Amino acid sequence: MEPIYRTITSQDWITFVILASLIILVVAKRLFAIRFSNFIILPFNSKYVFLYNKKDRLRHGFHLFLTAFQVLNISLYLFWILNLYEGSGSSLSPLFFLMILGLVLLYFLVKIILQLGNAMVFDNYRIISEFIFKKVSYLNYSSGVMLVANVIFTYINPEALGVFYISFFLIILINIVGWVNMIKSRQKFILSYFFYFILYLCALEISPFVIIAHYLNA
Repeated sequence: MEPIYRTITSQDWITFVILASLIILVVAKRLFAIRFSNFIILPFNSKYVFLYNKKDRLRHGFHLFLTAFQVLNISLYLFWILNLYEGSGSSLSPLFFLMILGLVLLYFLVKIILQLGNAMVFDNYRIISEFIFKKVSYLNYSSGVMLVANVIFTYINPEALGVFYISFFLIILINIVGWVNMIKSRQKFILSYFFYFILYLCALEISPFVIIAHYLNA
C-alpha cells in the first residue's frame, strides 16, 4: 500500500485577517459607542445616515474604521468565493489574497476619485459626498454578513455553497435597501442627471459583478 501525500496549506494568515477585522470593529465600538449603536440598526432605521451625514463625514474616524473592516472582509469573501468556484483549493495562499485586496483597494480608490471628479465638474460636491457616505455605510454594514461567511468558510466548511448563496442574498438585500433610501431622498437630483446616473450604475456598480460572474462561469 503506497502512502498518499497530502499538501496541507496553513490558514494562520486567514485567522490573522479575521482577527484584525474584529479588532477594528471592537475599537470602533469602543471609541464611538453611540454612533455604533445607531449603525447597528441601519437597514431598519435610517437614523444613522441622516444623523451623521455632516461635514467631514467621509473622514470621520468611525467611518474610516468601518471602511477598513469592509475592505478586509470583502477581499477575504471574494477570496473564498473564487476558491469555491475553482474547486481545487489550490489558490489558498496569502499572495492570492493580497492580489484581491490590492484590486479591491484600487477599485474603490478609482471609483471615489471619479465620483469626486464628477462632483467638481458639476459643482455638487455636497450631494455627491453625501451619496458616497450613504452608499459606503450600507456596504460597511453588509460586510458584517461577509465576516460571518468568512468565519464559516475558514473554520467549518470552505465549500459551503449554501453559505455563499444565503450571504450573497443578504448582502444584495442590505444594499438594495440603501439604494432605495438614497434614491427616495434625492429623486430630483437623480432625475436632473438621469443619464449620468445610469452611466455611473453601469460603469462602476454593475460592471464589477458582471466581470466576477463571467470569471466564475469561464
